[in-house]
Amino acid sequence: MKIGILQCDDVQEQLQPEHANYPEMFQELFLKEDPSCSFATYRVLDGVLPQSTEECDVWLITGSRYSAYDQLEWIPALLNFVRLLNREKRKLVGICFGHQIIAEALGGKVTLSEKGWGVGMSFNPVVKQKSWMQPSSNHLNLLVSHQDQITTLPENAEILAASDFCPHYMVQYGDHFLSIQGHPEFTSNYSKDLMLSRQGRIPDESIKKGLESLSSSPDLQLSSQWLLNFMRN
Repeated sequence: MKIGILQCDDVQEQLQPEHANYPEMFQELFLKEDPSCSFATYRVLDGVLPQSTEECDVWLITGSRYSAYDQLEWIPALLNFVRLLNREKRKLVGICFGHQIIAEALGGKVTLSEKGWGVGMSFNPVVKQKSWMQPSSNHLNLLVSHQDQITTLPENAEILAASDFCPHYMVQYGDHFLSIQGHPEFTSNYSKDLMLSRQGRIPDESIKKGLESLSSSPDLQLSSQWLLNFMRN
């Protein structure tokens, strides 16, 4: 299975020696579960998009420091590519910013959340089970780093996991699109370093609670199993 990574940001330069960049994070996540996976990376943030939807078997949109509603040249092109994948019913997974881009592309709405920053571990009950969610779990707990949230879902969206803080945490569209607000590619060490690098931007109390939450482990293996199952399904 060839996974096309639509890269929408870079890890901060000073953090890359220890944590690598986002495409490498996703490759490590998936290769642990399926060493046969291959990858192609497209630097969407530099205006690079695939020439064809057939270049890869499945697609994945990474997170980003940017917002789905930012007035940047490459974002409308990405939204159009998502709409094309939707028309052709091709598999797509959206992570954080990618989660929000899918909603915007399909007619939903993303805004700066009144709830403030979500950082560190997020705890999310599963509210709807799907056949690809194996092994079965009643929760999906992952690391997060976001201010924006989906506030209005597109018409055909199904909520699969939700919390009081993030009621649209994991969403499926038909049998071909899946999106998650959390970051299955984040390790706890990266989450910690990312929070500390944003001191002064993220409120101190949010960082304090976020760092304390890292005593819990994210469901990294479970999320990679679920995503690969969805991609293959």
